[in-house]
Amino acid sequence: MSSVRPTVERLQLGVSLTRLRTAARKSQSEAASAIDRTAARLSQVENGKGSLGTEELLKLLDFYGVQGNERNTILALGTAARRRSVRRGYVDTLPEPFQRLVEMQVAASRISWYECGVIPGLVQSPDYVQAIMALSNSIYWEPSEEETGNRISFRLDHQRRVLECGGPKDITVIFTEDSLQHTVGSTSVMRGQVLHLLQLLERHENLTIRVVLNSAVDNPALGGGLVLLDFQESSPVSFAPLLYGPCTYYDQAEDLATMQRMYLRVEELALSRERTRELLIDLVRKDA
Repeated sequence: MSSVRPTVERLQLGVSLTRLRTAARKSQSEAASAIDRTAARLSQVENGKGSLGTEELLKLLDFYGVQGNERNTILALGTAARRRSVRRGYVDTLPEPFQRLVEMQVAASRISWYECGVIPGLVQSPDYVQAIMALSNSIYWEPSEEETGNRISFRLDHQRRVLECGGPKDITVIFTEDSLQHTVGSTSVMRGQVLHLLQLLERHENLTIRVVLNSAVDNPALGGGLVLLDFQESSPVSFAPLLYGPCTYYDQAEDLATMQRMYLRVEELALSRERTRELLIDLVRKDA
């Protein structure tokens, strides 16, 4: 195995193997010995800078006790991670794509998240999450209270894992003002959402929330969203949220440059952290 250029596939393989090793309560040294590699080499793989052959992956999965569909998914990720052909975007069509998205956000040192017309999932209140999932039931999946409940639990766990992870992480969430004006669930849910945002700002010093006013001129990201992930040990990755379809990631320099320029322009248009806080407080007072 040699050190190779980090890609989304290699990063996803790395964060997945890290999670499995942690769940199995094995050290890097123990896991590396199981496949006759050094801990330094395994560290490269877990940081998205290397790949493993099929036989090595099989030994590692046996060592971690991984079976069934998850085993097949990791093997498929391993195949994708070894691919050296250049491609523009990576479409994640493997099972449990949102699990890998969360793992990448947990591993990131910086998250830059922008949404237009909706509160970003990372800072949604529990009631807002329930309302979003309730309206999605029978549209994005067949009517199922169990499925809806599972998705609510997953979203709330996603927030907890990213916002409360122990490592250093800078998080900036930007959304358009109309996100606060569209009623999701009820007016009561929206009042609670504003209070939730204020509570998050008080609770998390590493979190910045900013609003782009409706009066802002020439927003280049109207009608869409984007997430930029920076890593200490790997190259940046960008993700474009979609209404429907598989997750699409970008890690090529030309794509990242475009999305970074777009995000920087949105940052220029957005209110500061403090001005946003004042806006939210004003909304609470008006509804009092």
